[in-house]
Amino acid sequence: MKILLDAMGGDNAPDANIQGAINAVNKVKAEIILIGKEEVIRNKVKEFTGKEIEQVSDRLKIKNATEEIEMCDIPTVAIKHKKDSSMVVGFKMLKEGEGDVFISAGNSGALLTGATLLVGRIKGIDRPALAGILPAYKSQLLLIDAGSNTNCKPINLLQFAQMSSIYIKNTFGIERPAIGLLNIGTEETKGNELVKESYNLLKEKAEELDINFVGNVEGRDAFTGKIDAIVTDGFTGNVFLKTTEGLGKFVKRTLTESLTKNLFTKLCALPALPAIKNFSKKMDYKSYGGALFLGVKKPVVKAHGSSDKLLFEYTIIQAEKFVENKAVDKMIEEFQKQQEKAKMQEES
Repeated sequence: MKILLDAMGGDNAPDANIQGAINAVNKVKAEIILIGKEEVIRNKVKEFTGKEIEQVSDRLKIKNATEEIEMCDIPTVAIKHKKDSSMVVGFKMLKEGEGDVFISAGNSGALLTGATLLVGRIKGIDRPALAGILPAYKSQLLLIDAGSNTNCKPINLLQFAQMSSIYIKNTFGIERPAIGLLNIGTEETKGNELVKESYNLLKEKAEELDINFVGNVEGRDAFTGKIDAIVTDGFTGNVFLKTTEGLGKFVKRTLTESLTKNLFTKLCALPALPAIKNFSKKMDYKSYGGALFLGVKKPVVKAHGSSDKLLFEYTIIQAEKFVENKAVDKMIEEFQKQQEKAKMQEES
């Protein structure tokens, strides 16, 4: 297996990307290919390890790419004109079978555009979407779309629900994952036009498409452990995601300060340290890695734009699992079955 990593994408590139790869290479079985300016990557590896890249691991490689796609670049223009950028080179390698999964923390719009134009959409899916994993009570929550499609139509949200249902079933072994529509209330009449129309479409098509649609879900109920996936547009989803991450940081910081306030609080906290560490780990979004682009023909993973070396390490480990679970292959297979079924119904 070969994991392709955009070494030049993200707020902390290339340092965090390269350090994450160095830390991850002995924790995965796959070969990790760092895509970017070769001289820069070589110098950074030597700076961090004191060794040449070939001495660090025979599974850590470089693919030279002379250009970078910046966060401020217009996605379609960047993909079309920066043909030797680390992102475009990565997509081409993925498409041509020179890698099994591509990871980037770069420009989200360019990543979506490149994944769609260069790798291609799964037949039957109008728009790929970012699916991020968040912690929930005694389980996990899939958030889709987490930020790739800011303007959506009801058909997009229906397909997001389909993709999340297939993904959860095949990856986490949940036979009937509960899929909810993020809204400001649980009533059918609540929400804007997009949400209300999407609700009606999901309700109408749920049985036919084997979606366990449980209706509207408010943000405060998302983490109860009763919902397996939350469906929304990319704008709302990204706000929801970053608010959740911010709240997690706030809780961890406040708890740490409270428990280390003085000698008495430190002594009182000692018996509870294992539970506190477990709670802290569960609240840390870094341990959940990146978000998978569902709806693309091959695995593409979006790492957080502000990823540090730890988050890159977790994302690389997660990416290997995505490939091993054959998440994309199973998605293609399921949508193909649905299309064949629909065709047979039309003919009869």
